[in-house]
Amino acid sequence: MALSTVAVTGGNGKIGRAVLRDLRDKGYETVNIARGKQREDVSDRYVTTDLLDAGETYGALSTADADAVIHMGSIPGPHSHPQFEVYASNAMGAMHVLEASESLELEACCLASSINAIGSEHQRRPAQVEYLPVDESHPRTPDDSYGIAKHAMEVTADGFGRRPETDLTISSLRFPWVPTKREVVEDLTEADRSMEALRDGNSWIGRDVLFSYIQIEDAAAVARKAVEADYDGHESFWVAATDTTADVPTAELVPEFFPDAEIDRSFTGHESLIDLSKAESLLGWTPAHSWRDY
Repeated sequence: MALSTVAVTGGNGKIGRAVLRDLRDKGYETVNIARGKQREDVSDRYVTTDLLDAGETYGALSTADADAVIHMGSIPGPHSHPQFEVYASNAMGAMHVLEASESLELEACCLASSINAIGSEHQRRPAQVEYLPVDESHPRTPDDSYGIAKHAMEVTADGFGRRPETDLTISSLRFPWVPTKREVVEDLTEADRSMEALRDGNSWIGRDVLFSYIQIEDAAAVARKAVEADYDGHESFWVAATDTTADVPTAELVPEFFPDAEIDRSFTGHESLIDLSKAESLLGWTPAHSWRDY
């Protein structure tokens, strides 16, 4: 498929700005669709809208006259807003973007999902990990408002993808923690990532997120790859770095933190506990960055 213009919802945000920069560097015309005032100087055009209003969302995407949309504009966690607002922002916002994308006959729609779609660090019980490495078929069992909404978003995208009249490539990208280079250095390279530290470590880079992360440049690149892809319907993808956040071999992590999980392969280094083969196969994407590079 030949794309020339890509809209990015939430382009004022941390990941949205990185996506706009990546698209610009690859020669695309970009449109930032976001609430309030423009807070970036990367996009070619800016359209303000409320993504919780279906009519405004349709109007914004129509005005953008884009070939594809990357949807990053939602509340990024469950703790800053009431549960119903978190759910509405993530589930209903995506519904409005999907509906508008279909009606306007866009080529592709990429949705920002999350590791929380399977139940992760925000929920009230430990993440339920049945087997390793985790792939897209792993059961989704979230209990927090953010994870439930991301799960619902993916189910909604499944429904749009099944429609015989829909000629729309839909991707849901399950992001873990998305750090900048500075955050990588502060929280990983210069931090204690030994086994003892991991037992008492931060939830967003620990056991309940499968010790996963993805540097922001790789996150932006895979979002672009998702709208450049050409397949029928909706697909969910795990996206993460190829290594863990631990300074401990993966073969030692597994029995310590996942003693009841079924192990489907042997681990010989610091390999990720997430299977990235689907993103490589369908999107042609592999991550280029590791915290160990610094």
